[in-house]
Amino acid sequence: MKFVKNELISAALIGFDMISGPFLKWKSEFVKTPLKINLDEFATNFYLSFRGGNAGKKPRAILYDNFYIVAFPKGLELCCLFMKPIGIEKNIKELNKIAIKMITDIESEENDDLDDKVDNVEEDIDEVKRILTNLLKGTEMSTPELRRYFKLSNSQIWKIMNDLESAHQIKRTKKEGRSIFWTS
Repeated sequence: MKFVKNELISAALIGFDMISGPFLKWKSEFVKTPLKINLDEFATNFYLSFRGGNAGKKPRAILYDNFYIVAFPKGLELCCLFMKPIGIEKNIKELNKIAIKMITDIESEENDDLDDKVDNVEEDIDEVKRILTNLLKGTEMSTPELRRYFKLSNSQIWKIMNDLESAHQIKRTKKEGRSIFWTS
């Protein structure tokens, strides 16, 4: 990585107090810039961003729209260098194009998968209806028995039974307690 000295905007040292938490220990501005970063307010945010998380899973740099921060920990302190993102805009635009393409592709795949699942569920329900009609020919069974055979929820079996009854493929024979018996 090439480093150009005029990329450096400012530097800050964030200390850590066991009672108060992170605090701005020192700051220095090297270049006058319209970019105003209130380090007093953001000291805790920067400290947590670079020091929080799992061991070995901490960022080295964070890129913002108009600047980026590179941080170096030493003990409980954190030295932050605020830099101008010279030449990064082109790369970010290219990465944005790649990200948009990936998102579009993934959404397209998810929609295709969802369509396939809906089709499969409808096919499964049609198959259960066909099997139920054949199973109930010449015999009668209760709704709880049928539910256990097909591993369906109460609402699922009742919807199927209701559809079959409306289509005059099955009919109710009797009721014992809360159980309805069916035949075809």
